[in-house]
Amino acid sequence: MKYIRFISAMLLLPAMLFANEGMWLPMLIKKLNMGDMKEAGLELSAEDIYSINQSSLKDAIVSLGGFCTGEIISPNGLMLTNHHCGYGQIQNHSTVENDYLSEGFWAMSYEEEKPNPGLFVRFLVRMEDVTERVTAELNEDMNASERNAAARKVYSDIIKEATEDTHYEAEVKPFLHGNEYYLMVYERFTDVRLVGAPPSSIGKFGGDTDNWMWPRHTGDFTLFRVYSGPDGKPAAYSEDNIPLKPRHHLPVSLDGVSEGDFTMVFGFPGSTDRYRTSYGIQQALDKTNQAVVDVRDVKLAIMREFMDADDEVRINFASKYASTANYWKYFQGQSEQLRRNRVANKKKKLEDAYRDWVKTLPADEQAHYGQALDLIREYYETSDKYAVTEIYAREAGLSGAEIFIFALRSGFALDRYFQTESDYDSKIKLEKDKQAKQALVQEKEEKLNMLRDNLRNAAGNHFETYYPEIDQRLAAELLALYHRNLPSDVHPEFFATIVEKKFKGDFSDFADKLFGKSIFASEDAFNKFLDKPKQKSLGKDLGYIAAKDLYATYQYGENNHPEASDKKARGYRIFTAGLRQMQPDRKFYPDANSTLRLTWGSVGSYFPRDGAFYNYKTTHRGILQKENPNDREFVVPQRLLDLINAKDFGQYADENGDLVINFISNNDITGGNSGSPVINGKGHLIGCAFDGNWEAMSGDIFFEDEIQRTISVDTRYILFIIDKYAGARNLIDEMTIVKTEGESASK
Repeated sequence: MKYIRFISAMLLLPAMLFANEGMWLPMLIKKLNMGDMKEAGLELSAEDIYSINQSSLKDAIVSLGGFCTGEIISPNGLMLTNHHCGYGQIQNHSTVENDYLSEGFWAMSYEEEKPNPGLFVRFLVRMEDVTERVTAELNEDMNASERNAAARKVYSDIIKEATEDTHYEAEVKPFLHGNEYYLMVYERFTDVRLVGAPPSSIGKFGGDTDNWMWPRHTGDFTLFRVYSGPDGKPAAYSEDNIPLKPRHHLPVSLDGVSEGDFTMVFGFPGSTDRYRTSYGIQQALDKTNQAVVDVRDVKLAIMREFMDADDEVRINFASKYASTANYWKYFQGQSEQLRRNRVANKKKKLEDAYRDWVKTLPADEQAHYGQALDLIREYYETSDKYAVTEIYAREAGLSGAEIFIFALRSGFALDRYFQTESDYDSKIKLEKDKQAKQALVQEKEEKLNMLRDNLRNAAGNHFETYYPEIDQRLAAELLALYHRNLPSDVHPEFFATIVEKKFKGDFSDFADKLFGKSIFASEDAFNKFLDKPKQKSLGKDLGYIAAKDLYATYQYGENNHPEASDKKARGYRIFTAGLRQMQPDRKFYPDANSTLRLTWGSVGSYFPRDGAFYNYKTTHRGILQKENPNDREFVVPQRLLDLINAKDFGQYADENGDLVINFISNNDITGGNSGSPVINGKGHLIGCAFDGNWEAMSGDIFFEDEIQRTISVDTRYILFIIDKYAGARNLIDEMTIVKTEGESASK
């Protein structure tokens, strides 16, 4: 009877893996996916996609700054990514006099390309399964902390062996909730220069209104160039550096797309949570998602007020505003679609099937696998009590007003400074030899000077685009929101000891005092403190006191309920392992974790809801339909209007004479995939992925087969903007542009 009940449950279970679901490790494509991909239209071999012995597609794909993806599209290191991925760099180079955010930027020669200190790209050299080596040092009696410590020790040995006598870097990461482990070896390049960017009226056309929506008409792309030293290896920025000669670059296609065409997306997706249970979904819906939205509502309104009043503020806050707004809308959409797509119910069916499967196992296995869902449930029951508190400590505190995160990082660094000073003083006091004592004194000064210099440099970066008036307003209103929305027993300590006693709950008065007295409120005050740093003064600083209290509140669960984190880690590890035992014929893929993945699918229209239909592509006509000179999100540059009205599309028009702007496919992507190449069956670039669709905002937790779509810029629109709009023919000429059957249109 147990077996019959299990089979019945499995028949009711929603399909957890569809043809186009999955973020696959490239090294496993040959084993897991090649047959299906070939059938769907792939014309390449597994070696063409991923190889460590020859040039392959993976050699054209980069992780950009650890937050986006880029692809090399010329033999001279030209890199394509999204406009929103390069937004911070475009902003950094913009001034009121040279407003590249508003006007765009195009380098007509290598000499005009703009360096970007701190920006880097990483190419994957190779990946390797090291599961057996790591798990040999782990056991089920270890708690989460012990398990992580043991794993990190093995990681260190593996990384050392993989990078010794090379210029490479490496990391080992857990997959499938710690059931597998993989080594990734990378080559990092740090000389990355801005080459071209359309104005925001093209690159962000539609703004927050269209974000996560289809249909779209957005030219969300930017061009950078990767440079190497003269020897072809990574090198710090230098005028002697040369454009990178990549192992592979992607030919750019003029063929366009049609319904059903094969598509691959290669990229570095950041994070998914596909194995999350119904308990975790309920917590997101009942507690955490809305908390993020509520705080960011207030933050965005304050930022927008100051940005609208001053062009300099608008430019300098553009990237901060965009990043805040993006996930403000994301969490709204996720909550809406988790409910609409009934994701919790789908997860419950899976959990019921899992419980029935456990009953069919021998007693010892029942005990092992049967504990998983109970452990997970107990974790969420505990974390429900503090999840919103941690959201407010982060959103309204540490990432609210900038003073707090700066005070926290700098204060911790200053504590290390004082500890270093104390350690040296003790050594000097005990040293009897005069020369040795003098050497220690000199060593102490050198060490302290180095620490001070690091702090001054960090402060310089922090205060470069810092506006105390805005930050003071953010501190006052966001902390007041925290105080008002959450009960007093989960307030950070300084609320009671400082705000209520000294300022009677008036957060504006508190903010006045904070910004008038704290050493972290201005670069001048901070540098004066560094001239003669005193530990006692640091300990009394309002900024540091508040920052530490906010951090302690943010860490509340970890510090006070370590058993809950252990239950979560153990529960999900066993649950994931159990699912793989329960469904032996299913091809499992790991959650995204910023490692290189490949997804495959096809171009396709969809029905978003009853009675509605969305076509797979948009054209220039939609730009004209949305254009509104009185709405900053839908302004269209006059030059673009003139080109559209004249239908001056050249070779970038489709067979009907239209200019295709964006298209959709059912590839499986998430944040971090922004800028990823969309590649056809021949290995040619046909688009640049930049967004997902509103109806599938629950997709990070459950892939919605019928409606989940990736939104991409058509390469023909990218080329049209570079060529016809910007007149940057020099960039077109260095690409390998291909037509049907691989005939070269331009090289």
